[in-house]
Amino acid sequence: MVTALYPGSFDPITLGHMDIATRSAALFDKVYVAVVDTRSSKSIMFNTEERVALCRDALCDYPNIEVVPYTGLTVAFARKVGATVMVRGLRMGSDFEYECEMALNNQKLAPDVDTLYLMASLDHIYIKSSLIKEIAAGEGDISHLVPNKVAVALRDRYRS
Repeated sequence: MVTALYPGSFDPITLGHMDIATRSAALFDKVYVAVVDTRSSKSIMFNTEERVALCRDALCDYPNIEVVPYTGLTVAFARKVGATVMVRGLRMGSDFEYECEMALNNQKLAPDVDTLYLMASLDHIYIKSSLIKEIAAGEGDISHLVPNKVAVALRDRYRS
């Protein structure tokens, strides 16, 4: 059985994230969508529990996907859940430089965990969580970018 880990902040989960997760579920026996508990300088709109709940709702129809929160080093968490593959999505060339640095560092820390990149589908290649939040803040339509519950949660967050 091959287990994969798809880590991220998922703030919020987008249709692009869902595309990578579901395509991973078709490739691997088990996929952990791992929501990092971010308490760093990164600006996060939804807390960890909210992000986990939104991800679980969005991916509930896939029995081999499990959404879990985690803290600490991603490669350490991959080992903890028995993942031998870390899945990452790439949208544009600008993603590659960051992802390459991360993969090379992870390879040094955990040579037993491989990184697999999936290119974003053409329909999702432009989707970025930060841009979605910006559109939502301006009361723009995001229904074609995120699951319905995420769109509602963003609208509610900006109205409060």
